Amino acid sequence: MYFVFKGDPFAVVFALFFGILWGLAIFNMDRYIVASINKNSSVWKQIAQATPRILLAIMIGIVISRPLELKIFDKEIKERLKVSYLNNQRARIDTLNKAFNSKYVLELNKLNASRTERDSLTSAIKSDRQKLNFEIFGNKTTETSGVMGYGPYAKRKEAELQQRQQNLDTLNTNIRQQEKFINDRKVFDGMFSEKIYTGKQLDSLTSIAGFADRNWALGQLSFNTNGTKDDSTAMAVTFIGLLFIFFECLPVFVKMMSSIGPYDKSVEYMEHAQVYTAEKDRDFEVEVVDGVHETRVDTTIEKKKLRLKEDNY
Repeated sequence: MYFVFKGDPFAVVFALFFGILWGLAIFNMDRYIVASINKNSSVWKQIAQATPRILLAIMIGIVISRPLELKIFDKEIKERLKVSYLNNQRARIDTLNKAFNSKYVLELNKLNASRTERDSLTSAIKSDRQKLNFEIFGNKTTETSGVMGYGPYAKRKEAELQQRQQNLDTLNTNIRQQEKFINDRKVFDGMFSEKIYTGKQLDSLTSIAGFADRNWALGQLSFNTNGTKDDSTAMAVTFIGLLFIFFECLPVFVKMMSSIGPYDKSVEYMEHAQVYTAEKDRDFEVEVVDGVHETRVDTTIEKKKLRLKEDNY
């Protein structure tokens, strides 16, 4: 019961109250059902009398074994919850990214095109600057004259280079404006508020996990992370449940396997005595009614005759 209410400030109080209530209910139910099994009847009748208790024991065993299984596999459950929380957080972030990319597809495409143009222009400026240096220092290539000095060709190349640099500066300004717009939209849509959980955050989340999450994680322990069946863990969980079912069915099994004893004889004699007493009480009442019947009839007749005479006079 404590593990069911774990996390509540009054978990101990609730556990004690419902534990005592549950124990008293099961104890009295067991006592009534076990005591009502008639050892003097046939085996099949005894089985029929014990069947409801056995079915109830199976249900009770499953219910009360679950909190204990949650405690036994507490460490494994926390690890499985961490994996689940991380996967859910990644899926949430991926969903936000997909929604954002779909919402601002035109702006993102424009930004990507501007970045591609910037990269191309930067590469062209670098190449032109190298050609200008070759022209000034007299390095002969297919695009340079090979004459050292700052001649007309070098001046023309420098002017083209300055123009491209101005275009690059303008393009960088536009890219910064586009990036600022995209970042503002990300802040507005909550993109930056969703982050992958840290180790401390995961520990905090698993420590306050509710019964539903822990119960789900316990069920997932029967499977590996790749989806294959984990037979060892599944068998361990199953055997713990079977152990509690066996304990719940034990009083009925002991009663059915035991031979007829003094208590059973005493109960049988008491039942016979009560039946015999009830039959004699019935006979007594019948004889009394028969004995006074004629007297009651005669008395009633006389009363009615007197009433008729009085009415005639």
